[in-house]
Amino acid sequence: MPKKVLCLLVSGLEEIETVAPVDLLRRAGVEVTLATLNGNQVVMGRSNISLQADAGLSAVDIKQFDLLLLPGGPGVKVLRADGRPAQLARDFAQAGKVVAAICAAPLVLADAGLLTGRKFTAHFSTQAELPQALHAEKVVQDGNIVTSRGAGTAIEFGLALVGRLCGEAAAQDVAKAIMV
Repeated sequence: MPKKVLCLLVSGLEEIETVAPVDLLRRAGVEVTLATLNGNQVVMGRSNISLQADAGLSAVDIKQFDLLLLPGGPGVKVLRADGRPAQLARDFAQAGKVVAAICAAPLVLADAGLLTGRKFTAHFSTQAELPQALHAEKVVQDGNIVTSRGAGTAIEFGLALVGRLCGEAAAQDVAKAIMV
């Protein structure tokens, strides 16, 4: 049975931080569901690229997923204001499932209380709220929490997620196929 990932989409998301990890996960045979918070089928990213959702969050059976993926970008404000993403992150973490956040999205993990006592990284713009972030690290894995700095680290982040769900051999195969 293939692993399954739930990726939350909101307007203002960082396209690279969404598409790169999703692409790499799908190349490894992972089923990724792109779900919007508001039920819209299309969201507009920060660079005015439209992304098509698979479903609205309310139509998704959360229990079927192995990993929650939170892209960053200006849309993180929407994720934080909504509250459901922080609750989902808590629920996934409490169930022992992987929670992954890139760029400013670790702020949602902080809202969920998941970063206390953990090593993590985030975009430099979060420094005021996340002063303990390891800003020199591209990807940080601590237990079931995986974080990354931003758009420039999206490939490493995606490969780390493939490794977590499918094993290091699969991550190496995908990396070789894309010539990393």
